Amino acid sequence: MKVFKIGLIADCLRLPFRESIEKSAQLGAEGVQLYAVSGEMAPENMTRQDIVEKRSILDANGLKVSALCGDLGGHGFTIEEDNQWKIERSKKIVDLALELGSNIVTTHIGVVPRDKTSRTYKVLQEACNELAEYAHSQGAYFAIETGPETATSLKDFLDSLSSKGVAVNMDPANLVMVTGDDPVKAVYTLRDYIVHTHAKDGIMLKQTDPKLIYDFFAEGGIGDLRLDEYFKEVPLGQGQVDFKAYLAALRDIGFSGYLTIERETGPDPLEDIRQAISYLRAII
Repeated sequence: MKVFKIGLIADCLRLPFRESIEKSAQLGAEGVQLYAVSGEMAPENMTRQDIVEKRSILDANGLKVSALCGDLGGHGFTIEEDNQWKIERSKKIVDLALELGSNIVTTHIGVVPRDKTSRTYKVLQEACNELAEYAHSQGAYFAIETGPETATSLKDFLDSLSSKGVAVNMDPANLVMVTGDDPVKAVYTLRDYIVHTHAKDGIMLKQTDPKLIYDFFAEGGIGDLRLDEYFKEVPLGQGQVDFKAYLAALRDIGFSGYLTIERETGPDPLEDIRQAISYLRAII
């Protein structure tokens, strides 16, 4: 019996909405994750007619929305003065996800500080508690993408929240590329929180403080830092993620959701996604 469902991030195909959905179906995906931060999919740009139309396109192609990506960029929710608008916007993305048939919004919250007594830690807790309580009240989840901290640190943070409405989007490649954490062990550590996963692979070239890497993404570049000296995203099965062991761990904890392929780099993402689907089918 098949346990997992295969999905892909439709935006990685670099096609307009209808074409990306049709291509996803042709590739054999069962679900798609959609970006909902800017452009036509942003909540403020989606009329009732738009929602009905997009659901019709998805239905016609036999696809479900595995999740919306609601990553608002910057330093996540670590900057207190930004959190009021970010939280309100995130809630609107949850509402849109539900209207599109999904109850999961993935996001980065910023780097969880090691110092649990720091003001930044408190700011993150306050923001995530509000997000968690709203999501839970709607039967939904904000799923934090793994990578900026170890699985143990992330679990400690999640355990400190007042609701299970903030969960985990498990990205094994981020763990091996940036944190140097073991994705298999991370599955067991975060077993109570994983609601969505990314199927992505990568290689760590040089280890550094993960905060340095994520500050680079947040600030659009830092000095002469070159990310390609630290890690490399590669096609599925060509990196340091032991996918057979990783999928066995997901199966062991009872996860039966989406393995959503993410491929944003490389000269031919479409072909990489095609091969990723074949690779996953061969080992599921």
